[in-house]
Amino acid sequence: MKTRSLHIFFELTKRHLLVFFKNKVRLMYTLLVPVVIFAVYLLFLRGLELSMVQNILSDPALGLDPAVIGDIELHKYIETLVDSWMLSGIIGLSTITVALQTNTVFVEDKQNGVNRDFISSPIPRNLLIASYFLYNFIVSALICLAFYFICLVYLAATGEFVLSFAEILLSLLIMFFATVASTLMTVFICSFVKTEGTMMSIVAIFSTAVGFLIGAYMPLGMMPDWVQGICGFIPGTYACSLLRYAFMKTPLLRLTAYAQGLNLPAGTLESLLSQLSGTFGYDVGFFGIPVPPQFQALALSVYIVAFIVLNIGVGKQLAEVLGIGKKRKK
Repeated sequence: MKTRSLHIFFELTKRHLLVFFKNKVRLMYTLLVPVVIFAVYLLFLRGLELSMVQNILSDPALGLDPAVIGDIELHKYIETLVDSWMLSGIIGLSTITVALQTNTVFVEDKQNGVNRDFISSPIPRNLLIASYFLYNFIVSALICLAFYFICLVYLAATGEFVLSFAEILLSLLIMFFATVASTLMTVFICSFVKTEGTMMSIVAIFSTAVGFLIGAYMPLGMMPDWVQGICGFIPGTYACSLLRYAFMKTPLLRLTAYAQGLNLPAGTLESLLSQLSGTFGYDVGFFGIPVPPQFQALALSVYIVAFIVLNIGVGKQLAEVLGIGKKRKK
């Protein structure tokens, strides 16, 4: 019996995967979501972020020598820091936007009554629901992994690849961990969606707002305190910060080491690094309380458990939305 259930479970998951990958338009749109954000960063946001750094360096309060402000090597270390900050943020954002977009198969099945056909057959309801979770995770993880390697290629092509093998493994682990959280969160949200039109509206609104709410586009410290409080309740905030921790640890250390060799006046180095790490750092606060990386990982784990419980709790809602016991409209 257990072997049969596993067979059904994997066959259902395989079916969802085939439906998703056979729709070329949907596949391309999902693949393009992180790529378009990446292109927008290269064309517009990167220059804006670097101009912010230039403003920090030119701040009279720092009193930096013009030779230091125009130091090409210093700017190279700063570019590595900025690119690592932004790319890790986009990867964290992609785990959410891709997982949300992937749920279109789930919603289409509800709208078209496909789930009713499944339930009318001898297929356990829990296996059907679990297969959607696994399908979502597989697709989201594969697309985010592909984009992850695009980011590594970009860093290597620009001479900014400084990640060690251990940091690559850590960032991959965090990315997959974040994908689990995003899968659970987006499936829970979409369990209440019944039509493709509603789904598209949610994708458009949520994908636009979530990038700001998790600090992917701009530092959370630049937002009002009440907005930062809201951000603390979003799992992606901690996933984004943890990815930045893995991506930026070495760039920060190298920038610090180089800046120390510039023989800056006493206190200037600390002030400069404080401003740069405050703008392009991985620190997260929860209602003014600093949350270090180990507690960020704990918070993300708590959210995963919470969404598992919530998804179990809406099991009846999922079953009802899937069309059980309802007549199909002609």
